[in-house]
Amino acid sequence: MKALQFIGDNRAAVRDLDIPAIGDDEVLLASRQVGICHSDIELLAGRYIIPFDFPVIPGHEWSAEVVRAGRAVKHLGVGSRVVGECVIGRDHFGFSISGAAAEFFVAKESWLHALPDNLSWAQGALVEPFSCGYYATVRADNLDASDTALVLGAGPIGLGIVAAAAGKGARVLVAEPTPARADLALSLGADGAVDPTADTFVDQVLELTGGAGASVVFEASGKPAAMASALEVAAFRARIVYVGIDVGSSVPARLGLFQSKELQARGIIGSPGVWPQTLRFLSRSGVDLSPLVTATYPLEKADDAVAAVLTDKDQVKVHITSAASL
Repeated sequence: MKALQFIGDNRAAVRDLDIPAIGDDEVLLASRQVGICHSDIELLAGRYIIPFDFPVIPGHEWSAEVVRAGRAVKHLGVGSRVVGECVIGRDHFGFSISGAAAEFFVAKESWLHALPDNLSWAQGALVEPFSCGYYATVRADNLDASDTALVLGAGPIGLGIVAAAAGKGARVLVAEPTPARADLALSLGADGAVDPTADTFVDQVLELTGGAGASVVFEASGKPAAMASALEVAAFRARIVYVGIDVGSSVPARLGLFQSKELQARGIIGSPGVWPQTLRFLSRSGVDLSPLVTATYPLEKADDAVAAVLTDKDQVKVHITSAASL
């Protein structure tokens, strides 16, 4: 079978490997669509938050079809369409455990969720990053159509937040300096876009919100200056959810606004426990995430897909596809 391997020293190669065997509680999956994310690029460079060894097959954003099932597998059979979570106890799928960027790969039934019939393979491979954005809206305490939500940053996670918040009926504004990303946010349901690098940024938000500010602010850029600006654009008694990650940086912030505005703020990471809810939401809401996929490559050219992520900053989500069968 063909598989993408990260082999060290920032090198990626498509190699021929044996089809893996399965245990009694495992299934053999035929990959259908796999996304590449920033964590994969960190992995390629030899950096990740838990130990791993080269060579490794990446791929933790994926959709696949069951082609073999072990004797102890109870709920899945040949032809089942599935997606799977990344964090598996102490291991991370596609990092410390070989992932989905191969024609065939192995997973335990307990890691998997059925992909609803009305969601495409591409939608399935977007569930993992979208679940993080969806979880942010869950943690925003009853986000609904009464809210004006401001999303700071239109990267893949921020765009997922836009889609989720719009799908829940909120009025959504996005703060994004790149026009193409801002336009993509509008196509996913945002009602307006502002440039967070403009000197008039706060004034623009106040103008669009009738002077009140946003009742919910999602910080999805991971930029310390944006984290501080969330306090400025938040309305009285607003909820702030910090999603973007920064480690070790610092900027001045007007912390007194927490009290004068009676703000609530929380930080989140990942999407713990919300995959079934995320899949039901996508299936029933009609939210279409496919515009996030800006390029696709066949598995045979997966190394070119990695190169595109590294060199083309206009890409949002690059996907690898496979139609392999036994």
